[in-house]
Amino acid sequence: MSEAFIIMHIGDPGLDRMCEEVLVPALQECDMEARRVDKHNQGGLLKSEIVQLIEDSDFIIADLTNERPNCYLEVGYAMGIDKFQRLILTVREDHLPDSPNFDPNGPKVHFDLAGYDLLIWSPEDLAGFREELVKRIKRRSAVLRPGAGVNLASWDEEWISGHKETATLGMEGLEYNGVFELQLSLVDRGGHWSQNELKSAARNACIETFGWPIAVYLDLPECKPRPRADGISAEVAIRDGDYDYWALRKNGDFYLRKNIFEDQRNPEMVFFDTRIIRVAESLLYAVRLYSGLGVDLGEQVRIRVLHSGLKGRHLGAASQRRCLRPQGPAEENEASTEFVAALDKIGNNLSDFVNQICQDVFVLFDFADIDRTVLNQLVDNFVNGVI
Repeated sequence: MSEAFIIMHIGDPGLDRMCEEVLVPALQECDMEARRVDKHNQGGLLKSEIVQLIEDSDFIIADLTNERPNCYLEVGYAMGIDKFQRLILTVREDHLPDSPNFDPNGPKVHFDLAGYDLLIWSPEDLAGFREELVKRIKRRSAVLRPGAGVNLASWDEEWISGHKETATLGMEGLEYNGVFELQLSLVDRGGHWSQNELKSAARNACIETFGWPIAVYLDLPECKPRPRADGISAEVAIRDGDYDYWALRKNGDFYLRKNIFEDQRNPEMVFFDTRIIRVAESLLYAVRLYSGLGVDLGEQVRIRVLHSGLKGRHLGAASQRRCLRPQGPAEENEASTEFVAALDKIGNNLSDFVNQICQDVFVLFDFADIDRTVLNQLVDNFVNGVI
């Protein structure tokens, strides 16, 4: 079991109650043993023991209530030894100027920590505080150490392989060499949605800006989604047009396999501007899909994006207004990117995630590196409905 150190004002009855009802059980729920210096010291020099607890702990929760100097000192030490990512800061709501209970002459959060991401709590809603703290611990643990302190389920490769085989067979005979795949899975896998709920969320998640949406939803008899025992799936094959296959599972797992736009325009090329736009659309689709299923935007989602059929192609631009001397050819056939992130973080930092995925593709074309300003503009325009 992982160990977590609690930094707080010790001896205050209200804070001791909060610790017993919130901090300790929240850590235990995340499979962590809560440690506090007054309860877990070994009878040695207190300052040395605090230092040792900070250094040895896998996680640290620091409550800044009552602006105790020792708490700020311990937080500073934790940051100084590069444990900031393992540190969650909390404070009672009356310490902030925008609180109706704020007393200008009372305790407050010092300016050097006021700008950090603070988890605010109220004595009147300790249950809500505990729930939010558990979520934050799980999110942070998922990013820091997959498998430690949180059940970070891996891909269900058997489920993915089954749908990939179906989609691959569906693409046989079509003159498409390029393939785009998108895989999504909720880290907690706590959902269980009906086929009708999945159908509604998939319909509303589509983004029409590009013209042919990622995971296109059509009501045509031969193309519309079909109910399956474990969810829904759709296969869309348009003669001399696009091919899409996607599946959405009751637990929120999602798989998409489709051709790439370039095969219809110039099979010898990969268009950097098209790739940026399509990747941005895919990530926004993920956020819209899970939001439509009622998933909290703070929940973590695992994402895998795959481009294949790259070998022998050159990198260029779809738009004639964007001058890019063709680069390449690519000697590798595939580029894959996988990461875990909270849905709201994806939405708020869309360009960063698009850049991460696209760099893994573009570098295969003789180390091509697209100007970040251009990428940001393409993403911003897409978000605003402009191609």
